[in-house]
Amino acid sequence: MLKNETENALALRLIDADIHNWLHGPDLMPFMSAYWREWVKNRGMGIPGGAYASPIDVLRSDAAPPGGGMPGSDPKYLAVDHLDKYGINYGILTGSGILGLSLQPDVDWANAVAGAYNQAVAIKWLDADPRFRGSILINHSDPIWSAGEIERVAKDKRFVQVLMASGSNRLFGQRFYHPIYETAERNGLPVAIHPGTEGVGNSGAPTPAGYPSRYMEWHNILPINYMATVNSLVCEGVFEKFPHLKFVALEGGVAWMPHLMWRMDKNYKALRDTVPWLKKLPSEYIRQHIRLTTQPIEEPQNPQHILQIFEMMDAQNTLMFSSDYPHWDFDNPKMALPPLKGELKEHILWKNAAQLYRLGGDAI
Repeated sequence: MLKNETENALALRLIDADIHNWLHGPDLMPFMSAYWREWVKNRGMGIPGGAYASPIDVLRSDAAPPGGGMPGSDPKYLAVDHLDKYGINYGILTGSGILGLSLQPDVDWANAVAGAYNQAVAIKWLDADPRFRGSILINHSDPIWSAGEIERVAKDKRFVQVLMASGSNRLFGQRFYHPIYETAERNGLPVAIHPGTEGVGNSGAPTPAGYPSRYMEWHNILPINYMATVNSLVCEGVFEKFPHLKFVALEGGVAWMPHLMWRMDKNYKALRDTVPWLKKLPSEYIRQHIRLTTQPIEEPQNPQHILQIFEMMDAQNTLMFSSDYPHWDFDNPKMALPPLKGELKEHILWKNAAQLYRLGGDAI
C-alpha cells in the first residue's frame, strides 16, 4: 500500500479517471538513445495526429499555465487548477497527442517513444504530486515489446493501468493482442483505450462506411468503435482466457452499452455454437469486465432518461467519473452529471475507480 493511502481512504470523494497531461519531444529526449535523439532533431516526433480538427481547438486556452506552455504541461499548475479546485483525491493521467504512436509504421520508433514517455511520466508527473496516477503507454502494434514494457513499468505501483490507442487495423479481441492482456492481468492492471486515433496512420477508415467529412461527424460516431471493441473482446473469449482482466473504455460515451448487451445476448441464444468458449451471456462478461467513464456524457432533453440508462448498464458497478481536463469539452464535476444520490453517486464519483485502480486501501 502506498504512503498515506490508509489515512486517506475514508476521505475519498472524487477520482478523475481521465486527465490529459502533456509530454512531448524535449521531455522525452533524455530517456532516448543517441540514435533516437538524432531522429527527433532531424524529423520531429513523427506521431500520427488527429485526422479531424476541432474548429475551437482541442485544448482549453484558459487551462494554459501562467508561465507559458501547453495546457496540461505543468504538473504543479494542473494540481492547483484542477485537483485542488474540485477536491479531486486522485487523477489518472492519460497523456495528450501521444497515442498515435501505435499507428506509426516504424514499430521500433514507436517503442522508443513509449518507453521514454513512461520514464518521463514517472519523473515529471508522479514525483510532482502524490495524487497523480500514471498509465503505462504501449505501442499496441508490437504486443511482445509491449508486454515487456508493462512488466518493467508495473514495478512502480503509481502506474495503475495500461493505455493504448482505440484506433487500430485489427479488432482488440484477436489473439495478436493477448500477450498484452496476459501481462496486464498478471500484474493486476486494467487495460484502457482512448479515442482520437480513429482514421489516423495505418488504422483505416474511422467508420465501416468510410470517412466522415468533418470533426462533428467523426466525434458523433466514435462509440461505434467502442462497440466493435467490446463485441470483439467478448466474442473472441478474452475474458474466459483472462478471467481477472478489466478493460476500460475511456471517453467513448455510455448510452450505447445497454443496446449492445441486448443485441449480443439475443444473438448468443441462436449463435452460441460459433463461440463455444463462452460460458455465460455476453452481457454478464460486459458487466463484470468492462468499465466506462462519464465524459462525454450523453445529454437527453429529459435528464431522467440517462438515469434509466445508468440502471440498464449497472452504472453503480461499471461507470467512473472523468473530466477530460483540459480538453474543450471538459466536464466540471459539480455540473456535468444528472442528479445522483446515495450509493450510485459514491460509486460513480470514486468507489468504482478506487476499486479498479486499488486506491484508498481497505476502506473501499
